Amino acid sequence: MTGHGTEEHPHGADRLCAAGDRVYSRAVRRGRVPRRDTEQVPCLLDLALLHPDPDDMDWLVPTAPQEVMTRLLRGVYDEVAESQRRVGAAVAAVEWYAGLGGRMPAAGAGAGEGSAIRVLDGLARIQAAMDEATQACTTEVLTVQPGGIRREHELSEGLHRALALRGRGVRMRDLYNHVARHGQGLLTYLELMGDAVQARTLDEVVDRLILFDRTVAFIPANAERTMALELRHPALISYLVTVFERLWRLGVPLNAPIPDSGIEGISHREKSIAALLAEGHQDAVIAERLGISVRTCRAHIARLSETLGAASRTQLGVRIAQVGLDTPAHLTFPCQESPSAR
Repeated sequence: MTGHGTEEHPHGADRLCAAGDRVYSRAVRRGRVPRRDTEQVPCLLDLALLHPDPDDMDWLVPTAPQEVMTRLLRGVYDEVAESQRRVGAAVAAVEWYAGLGGRMPAAGAGAGEGSAIRVLDGLARIQAAMDEATQACTTEVLTVQPGGIRREHELSEGLHRALALRGRGVRMRDLYNHVARHGQGLLTYLELMGDAVQARTLDEVVDRLILFDRTVAFIPANAERTMALELRHPALISYLVTVFERLWRLGVPLNAPIPDSGIEGISHREKSIAALLAEGHQDAVIAERLGISVRTCRAHIARLSETLGAASRTQLGVRIAQVGLDTPAHLTFPCQESPSAR
């Protein structure tokens, strides 16, 4: 076991330190504990005995003792030499903690609620969950990749998963911002993957999304992307699939040219910027949504002002409305989509 605090707490979940025992017992009895209570017992987070409350990240909720038992036993059986000793210790520990939590659901009870949304705290835990989902995937992966030009090291981080999926015949569809077309790393990645991957681009895409077999999805849980949500609730998955399919139909295949804006002297990107300006967004927000730098965004705004003959930002807004650049393409998301439309 690696991670912060393991040198001070060199043990497994089957034999917690005294401080860890007290905090975890309190969490089981009360249902959750403040994050600050675990500052002296990082072992509880390292061992995944506590995890962030999806509704309030300042609180931690306990992993159900029955789930702890399942995880322990899976590892115990892999350690043949010490299996008998570790199994006995794990079962005894779990039975003790289970007896403390009268309000905790029994094994299997409330499984839909307990496993529908899981908070993954830390890049290592996120990668482990993604690897597990990759191994279980058999048919399809859908991804949305926001931002600008994809750096080669970002693409290589998930390359081992993509190659494993391709080897099993899994089909992949990826959505990017239009600006990603200019990155050689993405073109190299798609060439390597061959017909296993289809890619399309849009002016704007939603935040990062990865869907495996339309059963499990991963989305960021904070701006730094050091935390993620693992989603398995059927209604959430169905909605995310619908969003993806609608965006996919609006997307432009990577091997097709981006449509012209229809207005002489104004590029497709400048048309997108104009629509966002009309909505009242600041330069930094527009740049982020289109996957470009603020400097590039402002250069496009300057060209847009020159083309439309606007001497000020206010006048630019008026000119945008006059030529009809203030109406973006609106998306509607139905409650349900027939399989034939996919």
